[in-house]
Amino acid sequence: MSYPGYPPQQGGYPPQQGAYPPQAGGYPPQAGGYPGQAGGYPGQAGGYPPQAGGYPGQAGGYPGQAGGYPGQAGGYPPAAGGYPPAAGGYPSQPGGYPAPAGGFPPQAGAGGYPSMPPGGGGWGAAPGGYGAPGGAQQGYPAGPAPGQPMPNYPAAPANTPSMPAYGGGVPSNPQTPAISKGYRGSIKDFPGADPLRDVEVLRKAMKGFGTDENAIVELLGSRTNKQRVPMVSAYKTTYGKDLAKDLKSELTGNFENLVLAMIKSPSHFDASELREAIKGAGTDEACLIEILSSRSNAEICEITRIYKAEYGKTLEDAITSDTSGHFRRLLVSLCQGNRDERETVDVAMAKQDAQKLYAAGENKVGTDESQFNAILCARSKPHLRAVFQEYQQMCGRDIEKSVCREMSGNLESGMVAVVKCIRNTPAYFAERLHNAMQGAGTKDTTLIRIMVTRSEVDMLDIRQAYVKAYGKSLYTHISGDTSGDYKKLLLKLCGGND
Repeated sequence: MSYPGYPPQQGGYPPQQGAYPPQAGGYPPQAGGYPGQAGGYPGQAGGYPPQAGGYPGQAGGYPGQAGGYPGQAGGYPPAAGGYPPAAGGYPSQPGGYPAPAGGFPPQAGAGGYPSMPPGGGGWGAAPGGYGAPGGAQQGYPAGPAPGQPMPNYPAAPANTPSMPAYGGGVPSNPQTPAISKGYRGSIKDFPGADPLRDVEVLRKAMKGFGTDENAIVELLGSRTNKQRVPMVSAYKTTYGKDLAKDLKSELTGNFENLVLAMIKSPSHFDASELREAIKGAGTDEACLIEILSSRSNAEICEITRIYKAEYGKTLEDAITSDTSGHFRRLLVSLCQGNRDERETVDVAMAKQDAQKLYAAGENKVGTDESQFNAILCARSKPHLRAVFQEYQQMCGRDIEKSVCREMSGNLESGMVAVVKCIRNTPAYFAERLHNAMQGAGTKDTTLIRIMVTRSEVDMLDIRQAYVKAYGKSLYTHISGDTSGDYKKLLLKLCGGND
């Protein structure tokens, strides 16, 4: 038995009278149409797929029938005028699927799939489809026929005669969010931890002659931040004393600073680090950029709230009074905590942003710093990673090198840090740690801050990036560059050797 009429048979698929879809009032507008009409798909008697001899159970059915799909004469896809070269649609046989006017893909005003009207069952509306159902589609359209110009393809900037054509760049469809790799921190919750029992251990370690630093290292080094912070109030409740003050009176140096950092909440610690970076003579610009470029919007909003409550002025005011020029603008933009945090990537917009960056820097005399600021501080991190790829494809130069060529001073180092942090956050922190320990002396403030703040975020990834970049483990470098109880607690935060 031959397969009923797919695709050359007059009357299209399937063969019943008034074939689908050319009948008057056809799919989808007819009253009581698909899927709700009486006896319609899939509920009609003998309907698709359970009818006798129907698809796919019939003898010689799909795909094994003689001349069946895809080998039948004139079949899909070699049929003359078939998809995709046929003018106006898929495929061209009389009455075929779905040739009526307004069909897929050449309907009026469509510009090709995927611009079909919302609610028409288009992609995005189907279960498991891309994007929001019936809404604006992500990515650029898949285009008409091969070799035809891409609709809505962004134009290259003016005055760019030497700009090479785009390469492939990133995929031509919206990128899905990265798959979560699970918890990547090095410190995990200690089972059954009780702050009231923990403060007894701390009190015993500090009471009397001398201090039992090992007890402090073992306790704090095996508790997560949410288990350490309650110790402050539990200590005051139990002993009527301030835990931070008692620790300061018993400990000294970098070990004291590390322990005090570990009993603060992440946002309180960040706020205090920003305060230290701004106050006094000189400014630690790298610290400001590190914190503001690596924290989420919610974290930045909490930091700014705490900063105002603790220090009596807004973080923005503090930054404005201590910095100047385009570097000040960069920091003020970052401290708003308004970065787009969507995970999807619109590739057409990524191409346009790459063109804007090229036109603002490499392709003009001077530099339009505000364009760099607007894009690097407002766009989502997945989007910016796509922009960096498109920029490389477009002008053959890495965005980081372009920033170095176009800017100088604090603005250059700030913009480069933002680019590095967005492109690969663990690699950025691995470099920061390496620079803190490399050469004469150790930048202990930076070392403490990164080890404390990243130990429950991405320390395992930072360790991998460190080995890859420098050929030895972070654990080994910390062991060789620090000593005593300070080293022991740092290695607890590191979590292991690689």
